[in-house]
Amino acid sequence: MAIQDLHTTHIGGHAFRWGERTYIMGVINMTPDSFSGDGLGDDVDAAVQRALAMQADGADMIDIGGESTRPPGVVYGEGAKPVPAEEELRRVLPVIRRLAKVLKIPISIDTYKAEVARLAIPAGASLINDVWGLKRDPTLARVAAELGTPIVLTHNQAGYAYHDLIAEVVTGLQDSVEIAVTAGVPAEHIIVDPGIGFGKQAEHNLEILRHMDELKRALGYPVLLGTSHKSFIGLVLGDLPTHERVEGTASTVAVAIMKGVDIVRVHDVKQMVRVARMTDAIVRGWLRPSS
Repeated sequence: MAIQDLHTTHIGGHAFRWGERTYIMGVINMTPDSFSGDGLGDDVDAAVQRALAMQADGADMIDIGGESTRPPGVVYGEGAKPVPAEEELRRVLPVIRRLAKVLKIPISIDTYKAEVARLAIPAGASLINDVWGLKRDPTLARVAAELGTPIVLTHNQAGYAYHDLIAEVVTGLQDSVEIAVTAGVPAEHIIVDPGIGFGKQAEHNLEILRHMDELKRALGYPVLLGTSHKSFIGLVLGDLPTHERVEGTASTVAVAIMKGVDIVRVHDVKQMVRVARMTDAIVRGWLRPSS
């Protein structure tokens, strides 16, 4: 299906018109072990305040996660441990329910588990963000189809072995799309994510950014990208800690927008909204505000 046939996705009562501008997804981690060091654990009040601040700073949606995706390796040690669905729900449901009452923007549930999504959506989430692209729990596709919920499908794999990185990422995402469509998810409800940092080393992440426009053309779906604070940025800039990766993140966001990305998932909403608006003005044109 051509990109022009997928020009709008409705998420939580909001129309996301792809190609008009770049949308900003703010990150809220309800975990004790977030890779970026911003996990809020059980502090629901802090999550609500952070989400409201992100909305005020220009976020278009908020992504709530209850399981860390911290990868294994030199930077993060053995990586995050899997969390049972019951614990994940305990972490995210109180936040989603509170935010559904006060936010004007959509809420995304960051999960690969059908059981979690099935309860998070009635609680107030209106987008599923699956970091395993339906490869861990294919029944999640049926939940998205039954509840009419758009879904983000991320490329991910165990290990770092590739023969042709871009082609394999495209093929992997096409497989995820096929699982979704077969389960009844409409094409206009599908967003893809090349999975920066998921089963990829620094060189892989840089190559994906370099060829993002090719990847988007090959897939024909709106693209979400999550580079914010990730370890490859720290590595390139001389082993910077996560809290010093804002400028590096800004560079990746600007390049990604130049290459056609539609949503950027970020921790530093205020700064990245400005980066996106400036880059959009260059790429898509700028209408001077009337005096």
